[in-house]
Amino acid sequence: MYYEYVLIKGAGDLASGVACTLHRAGYRIILTEIEQPTCVRRKVSFAEAVYNERITIEGVTGQRVSTWENAQKLIKSGQIAVIVDPRQEIKQKFVPAVFLEATLAKRNNGTSKNDGEIVIALGPGFEAGTDVHAVIETQKGETLGSVIYSGYAIADTGIPGDVLGYTSERVLRAPAAGEFRSILDIGDFVDANDIIGFVGNCPVRANIGGVVRGLLHSGLMVHKGMKIGDIFPQKNKAVCTLVSDKAWTVGKGVLQAIEELEPSLLPTF
Repeated sequence: MYYEYVLIKGAGDLASGVACTLHRAGYRIILTEIEQPTCVRRKVSFAEAVYNERITIEGVTGQRVSTWENAQKLIKSGQIAVIVDPRQEIKQKFVPAVFLEATLAKRNNGTSKNDGEIVIALGPGFEAGTDVHAVIETQKGETLGSVIYSGYAIADTGIPGDVLGYTSERVLRAPAAGEFRSILDIGDFVDANDIIGFVGNCPVRANIGGVVRGLLHSGLMVHKGMKIGDIFPQKNKAVCTLVSDKAWTVGKGVLQAIEELEPSLLPTF
C-alpha cells in the first residue's frame, strides 16, 4: 500500500528548495533528518526545524514533529513536516507515493525502487532505471535540472559551484578537527581575512568579502576540511533567505519526473 505523500530524505538547502517547489504544486511533504543536521544554509533549510521547531522559507512553513500521526495532521493543514528519522523507519511502515533521495551523498546508501511508487534521486551516485526510477541532474550548466531515466548524473567535480566568479574561495572549511564555535552569524557582513569563528583554538577566516550566507550551528563537532560555512561575494543580506536558482531548477526537474512517470499522481494529492 502506498500513502499519499512525498517523503524527502534530507532537509538541506537543495532538498528544501525542491520541497518548496512540490508544496506549491500541491503535494504533501514530509522530510527526514538526522539528530544533528550539518546544513550551513540554515535560513533556507527545513533541517533548521530540528533545532528550532519550525522555520518558514519563502512563505512555506516547516515544523518538527515526532510521530507519523502528527506529521499527517500537519501536512493536511498545508505545512511541511520534518521528522528526525536517520534510519528511514517511516518509509518502511508508510511507503510514500514519491520518495526523493536528496542527501547529495554522491553514493547509494541503500535506496531502491521499492522505497516508493516513484523513487527519484538528486545528483550522482545513482543509476537511473536500476537503483531508482529517475535521477535529476544537479551539476550547474545547461543540463541542470534535467531528468535522467537511464544512466547517471554528471560525476562530482569536487569544486563548488561558481557564484559571481568565485568557487572554492567562498566556502568556509574547518582548519582542524574539534568543536566549532561561531562569533558571527548568518547575515553578517565580512571582509577578507575576518574571523568567522573557531574550531578549537584555530580561527576560521573569510577568504573573500561579502555576507555570511551559511554557517554551521555553533557547538557541533567537525572534522578537518569539513564545510562549515558559505560567503556570498556581495554585501547583500537578502540572499541569505532566498532559495537558490539552482534549487528551484532542480525542483522543476523533480516535478517533471513525477508528471512523466505517474500522471495519476497529478496535479495534487
